Amino acid sequence: MSPDNLASLAYLGLLGAAIAGWFVVQHRDRLGQLAQQAALWALIFVGVIAAAGLWGDIRDDVTPRQTMVGAQGIEVPQARDGHYYLTLDINGAPVEFVVDTGATDMVLSREDARRAGIDPEELNYFGSAVTANGTVRTARVTLDSVALGQIEDEGLGAVVTDGDLSASLLGMGYLRLFGRLEIEGGKLMLTR
Repeated sequence: MSPDNLASLAYLGLLGAAIAGWFVVQHRDRLGQLAQQAALWALIFVGVIAAAGLWGDIRDDVTPRQTMVGAQGIEVPQARDGHYYLTLDINGAPVEFVVDTGATDMVLSREDARRAGIDPEELNYFGSAVTANGTVRTARVTLDSVALGQIEDEGLGAVVTDGDLSASLLGMGYLRLFGRLEIEGGKLMLTR
């Protein structure tokens, strides 16, 4: 520890001792209550430090994440809502998808298309798709790059919908590129 750090630590220690001494003198007739409050604040401080230190573990339990398994495999834990979510880099931009084996194509919402550098206003919506919310118009696009972890593809087809889509859908147009798709024990495994 440098001399400057020692001097700062000594100064803070003296300041803390002076403040603590002032509290003891001011509240000498209520030392029991003062001790309770000091203990409460000490517990709050320790709790905040513990939560900050454990935040990574807590976050992974609350919102599980996809992980690479080997060079060509991805393991995805099931989310609390029962779905599987994957984050892919589309044209260099991260886009979260809901895995949907009932969808034919990779379907981008207007917002996610915009994030990936595709202007939804410039597209020709000649196609259509039947969804749970009814029929929506779609525009076919070609994605320059699609990356899932270390697995990268170029020139993949997808559609952009002009309907309300809360999340982009990862359909069979992309999932078929994997040699194996397996769901077991609350985990989705994709292997090339």
